Amino acid sequence: MSLEFTSPGKLKTAVLFLVFNRPDTTRQVFEAIRRARPPRLYVAADGARDSSVGEAERVAEVRLIATKVNWPCELKVLFRDKNLGCKQAISLGIDWFFENEERGIILEDDCLPHPDFFPFCEALLERFIDDDRVSVITGDNFQNGILRGDGSYYFSRYNHVWGWASWRRAWKHYNEDLIFWPEWKGSAGWMAEFTDLVERRYWENIFDRMYGQQIDTWDYPWTASVWFHGGLTATPNVNLVSNIGFGLHSTHTTSTSSPLAKIATNVLGAITHPSAVVQDQAADRYVFNNAICGFKQRLLLRLKLAAFSVIKIMRFKTGS
Repeated sequence: MSLEFTSPGKLKTAVLFLVFNRPDTTRQVFEAIRRARPPRLYVAADGARDSSVGEAERVAEVRLIATKVNWPCELKVLFRDKNLGCKQAISLGIDWFFENEERGIILEDDCLPHPDFFPFCEALLERFIDDDRVSVITGDNFQNGILRGDGSYYFSRYNHVWGWASWRRAWKHYNEDLIFWPEWKGSAGWMAEFTDLVERRYWENIFDRMYGQQIDTWDYPWTASVWFHGGLTATPNVNLVSNIGFGLHSTHTTSTSSPLAKIATNVLGAITHPSAVVQDQAADRYVFNNAICGFKQRLLLRLKLAAFSVIKIMRFKTGS
């Protein structure tokens, strides 16, 4: 275990800002980026949908907000004329970023970072630059105040993407079509990855639907790709990014009552590095049960088993 002091305000790492049609959240996140003063800012924006009234105007406003750079910075933009949708627009934007950068920090327009998020990412991007055991650095913590391990961060299987960082070496494994999934699903490696039946079935359902092109998103394929290649995610012991985008105008996070909406951020301070690069299984069980829906899945399974038992008893009594 070692201690490392960081220097907020002297960011050397490039930032990718993924935006679309929400001026209010874009303005808040851009202000956080402006305060961090990255030396290179990449802004990628999807095109407006023809069927959405007034969206072209909102998209144009967002692009003005996200490019109002007033500090020494190299600005690069990737603005789509046509709408590609969530999956393609974001994944191609990240492709573009890592074609130009070996490593970097990635924020979407509804992910509001604490100032400590930037130096945390930068320090770990440098520390694990050549360590294939680590694929992602996230700013998200869903442990509700429970501290994990012996450092300022721990290692998780869950690569939360509400504010994150990574390397070209990791992103090159991204496979949006999950071509490896059918074979991997039946392998001993997949079974060993998830010994918890409920958790395994949950992710099998997700990846089956992604493989069948039933979900338009990029983050599930990214998760599967990280897992397939054995990557871990460095996760801070305090929450460093708040998702301020829950609501009707969001693509996926539409429920304003979600316990994950607008979680408070906290000071991380000097970084204490953990003594080992190993998955914290207790932390991951907590995330699945409390932040993903594990408790609900377990309850449904118990109800199904109870209903099955009742049916068997009734059949036995009636002799059918």
